[in-house]
Amino acid sequence: MTDPSVAIQTKPGVRRVDNLLVKSFPTRQQMGGVAADEIAAELRARLDRQAGVRMVFASAPSQSDVIAALVAAKDVDWSRVTAFHMDEYIGLDLGSPQRFGNWLRRHIFDLLPFAATHCILPGDDPGATARDYAALLAEAPIDIVQLGIGVNGHIAFNDPPVADFNDPEDVKIVELDQVCRQQQVDDDCFATMADVPLRAITLTVPRLMRAGRLFCMVPGQVKRNAVRAALEGPVVTDCPASILRRHPDCTLYLDAAADPHG
Repeated sequence: MTDPSVAIQTKPGVRRVDNLLVKSFPTRQQMGGVAADEIAAELRARLDRQAGVRMVFASAPSQSDVIAALVAAKDVDWSRVTAFHMDEYIGLDLGSPQRFGNWLRRHIFDLLPFAATHCILPGDDPGATARDYAALLAEAPIDIVQLGIGVNGHIAFNDPPVADFNDPEDVKIVELDQVCRQQQVDDDCFATMADVPLRAITLTVPRLMRAGRLFCMVPGQVKRNAVRAALEGPVVTDCPASILRRHPDCTLYLDAAADPHG
């Protein structure tokens, strides 16, 4: 094991752990508002210098504040933004409200005039879907990823048992671990564990890490231990989110409840 990284505070509420910039706020609403402002600023800056932006979105209750604030952002030319999302359950009906693509449609994709929105549709051949989605992502660089961290430290559906920092695939089928599936119940996405799918399609860790800029929002007391492991533990797949410390341009936004030092 490596020694835990030492956080370097740059100003109140802001510190750096390895490459990772960490910003902490008293409330999740403040966290979401500032994160959305900074994502919108990155979108505007990129659209000033390139024809379009390709962005990957996360879908979860923990992301609702930043998504709502981003929908309300001013002066973003969404007609030049192509949207993707990072994971999807296998086995749910196409119209199921728990599908992440449907969540994103309700909260942002259908509310803004995107150039295109590409949802993961597992269908009858999830393996082919994963290969086709990887090819779609590979057509041009991914500029921005908006993501969160799971209770077990996952990013996307890269749970500790399946996360691979050197994964040869960009999109793959995974088995969801029990902690991840329980989180879906605790987040009121499903009534019981029996309702939570066993498998999903996910973007892999290397695919996420190749994006130009990462914005990671993590609110809530239930995430505190995962955040502590990501910031203070070794960079290992036992806590997949720890790899964010190696990205050259990633910001982690926390509320006081999620911040181990909040």
